[in-house]
Amino acid sequence: MAIRFAERTNNMEGSAIRELLKLTQRPEVISFAGGMPAPELFPVDAMIDVSRQVLEENGRVAMQYTTTEGYAPLREHLAKRMNDKLNTNVVADDLLITNGSQQCLDFIGKIFLDKDDIVLCESPSYLGAINAFNAYQPKFIDVPTDENGMIMEELEKILEENDRVKFIYVIPDFQNPSGRTWPLERRKKFMEIVNKYEIPVAEDNPYGELRYEGEYLPSLKSMDTKGLVMFLGTLSKVLSPGYRIGWVAAAPEILAKFNVIKQAADLQASTISQMEMAKFFDVYDVDAHVEKLREVYGHRRTVMLDAMKEHFPEGVTYTYPNGGLFTWVILPEGIDASVLQKEKALPHNVAFVPGEPFFPNGGHANTFRMNYSNMPDDKIKEGIRLLGLAIKEAIDEL
Repeated sequence: MAIRFAERTNNMEGSAIRELLKLTQRPEVISFAGGMPAPELFPVDAMIDVSRQVLEENGRVAMQYTTTEGYAPLREHLAKRMNDKLNTNVVADDLLITNGSQQCLDFIGKIFLDKDDIVLCESPSYLGAINAFNAYQPKFIDVPTDENGMIMEELEKILEENDRVKFIYVIPDFQNPSGRTWPLERRKKFMEIVNKYEIPVAEDNPYGELRYEGEYLPSLKSMDTKGLVMFLGTLSKVLSPGYRIGWVAAAPEILAKFNVIKQAADLQASTISQMEMAKFFDVYDVDAHVEKLREVYGHRRTVMLDAMKEHFPEGVTYTYPNGGLFTWVILPEGIDASVLQKEKALPHNVAFVPGEPFFPNGGHANTFRMNYSNMPDDKIKEGIRLLGLAIKEAIDEL
């Protein structure tokens, strides 16, 4: 008997980034491909300490099931941090803990999307979100985007012309992959349009605390007067991705759907992981830890961009992010970044992520994403030098 898979699996593809990372495991390869935090900055000793405290003080609770919504003290900490940093006004009961914010993206697709419904996103947008939503067979419209984010006139035009838009997915702070950040006025205009059309919004904020210059900007969630914004948060970039702690903050009607979906998917996030993270907030100075991340990552960003200015040939442009983990490179027309990667960069022992998969409808093959958080200064400088040589070779062959 032939195996018959669900039709929706035909649209499901593996992550181009995950597949690429398999090719960059050789120690001689300098990889700017992953979006990984620097492992030397993980608070390992502190987590050993809080793990011991949790098990000694409340081990039987830590090793038991907990509620689907998540461990209440952790939700209280996260709600307070959102309010302090992002100008929101949420309480613990507005949050549900998930296995990383990636699980939130899958749940949003499951909750909102029927086949051929429309998802709006930035151009480019986060590949992991595109893959998560793709499982539910939507159509994507990537809204034209400039250096300040999604262009509001284009967004409103699309909403006027399409009646099957189910939600808008955006990353206003240090966007993955472009590194761009929306200014305050654009955020305000976006929320005016959202309120006018009453379209739900998924505001993904994995990098919001990793700002290297300027002041924190208020989140879209802080401007939400109609309960339309689902705020997706994670501790992966500021503490540890291995704990898989993410959360969604949403209006009660929407959060109830997340609760039901979460119960069906895996019942709850890890009790012991949640309790250890809550204890970390209790005992240690999270702000001091994040400040260290900002210092190191901000420095590495500057090292990378200075090296790109020195070694990248004329005609190559790139973003200058004020925070986050990525810069976005645009090559001269006619150069395919995937071909550059395979035929020039990897032979030079340097890797990046080609840009085309970040566009849900394809195109823009002359783009790629670079990560600067996971390599020390010397490797950043050498990797950019090698990549500059690879790009020059490709340009000379045009």
